[in-house]
Amino acid sequence: MTDVRPAVSVDGHRDGSESAVSAQRTTGSVLHTLFRSEQGGHEQVVLCQDRETGLKAVIAIHSTALGPALGGTRFHAYASEENPEEAAVKDALNLARGMSYKNALAGLDHGGGKAVIIGDPEQHKTEALLEAYGRFVDSLGGRYVTACDVGTYVQDMDVVSRASRWVTGRSPENGGAGDSSVLTAFGVYQGMRASAKHLWGDTSLRGRRVGVAGVGKVGRHLVGHLLDEGAEVLVTDVRTEAVERITAAHPEVVAVADTDALIRTEGLDVYAPCALGGALNDETVGVLTAKVVCGAANNQLAHPGVEKDLADRGVLYAPDYVVNSGGVIQVADELHGFDFARAKAKAEKIHDTTLAIFERAAADGVPPAVAADRIAEQRMAEARKAGAAS
Repeated sequence: MTDVRPAVSVDGHRDGSESAVSAQRTTGSVLHTLFRSEQGGHEQVVLCQDRETGLKAVIAIHSTALGPALGGTRFHAYASEENPEEAAVKDALNLARGMSYKNALAGLDHGGGKAVIIGDPEQHKTEALLEAYGRFVDSLGGRYVTACDVGTYVQDMDVVSRASRWVTGRSPENGGAGDSSVLTAFGVYQGMRASAKHLWGDTSLRGRRVGVAGVGKVGRHLVGHLLDEGAEVLVTDVRTEAVERITAAHPEVVAVADTDALIRTEGLDVYAPCALGGALNDETVGVLTAKVVCGAANNQLAHPGVEKDLADRGVLYAPDYVVNSGGVIQVADELHGFDFARAKAKAEKIHDTTLAIFERAAADGVPPAVAADRIAEQRMAEARKAGAAS
């Protein structure tokens, strides 16, 4: 049986091998992020390894102030020449922190956590590896509840759940809610409607030109919502087959060569980044033609300060972790016996939450991302205070 103790905790390796030296460098970076940076404050980080299956994973718990940490499992090959493991740890820390804020603003009684499995899912994903990962999740005793993310799917969560009860996003046949991308896309759509209301005075997107970068699990559902309302939709994706699938089903959709061309498109009203993070950086913000950014991708702001750059250029940014929270609302509902109508009704409130953030931003004289952070931090602080008093 796999030993479910962490392969490496934050005190590092005990041997003097080359891998141990690399791990020690990673540990130093982790400790700096945890204890010395403004992006830290995480409660727990667990590095997991099962040599028999080839599993290498990171589970990061940022906060349990509001309840058990809830966040998906990403399966990704980290292309870092120096240290892919360090890149994975940094990603997990960043994503876990984002989940704390997302869950707080979604009104969920959950803190934030995230896990990443290191490797190419096309090459390394096996049932044995997923079961080994499930045993590590189970070893945390419910402090972390996992679900799908980039590189993992409903069928994968079914396998993980063989080894742990702390798994959501399972198939309906296995008592789960199924594909969480359905309500993720619905929530982003609600965020767009709120953005349109704030900027143009009407929630309607009819006739608006919307560019969607990434038409995978979430993006393709978002395209459907936009077309149903009569928006003009442009799409791009690094995977040709994903674009071809969309244009075959919807010939009226315009395919664009790449994201760089999409964000420079004249007359673009809304830009929806729906792939990996970091889509908004110094270069892209400078050439962006859209007046609204509202998409499903996590961690869209490449670094602090980008939110101010967007505001200075008159671009309305709907904070990603607010508008893409429909998926976590869906999987959280699964823990209570899934009811789609109930979860959808809660996801529909993303519209009102987004509007409230824009109003708070205007009142405080800050970008929407800062206003959203303040609201989330207030809820978490109140929960910690109540917990300390009880």
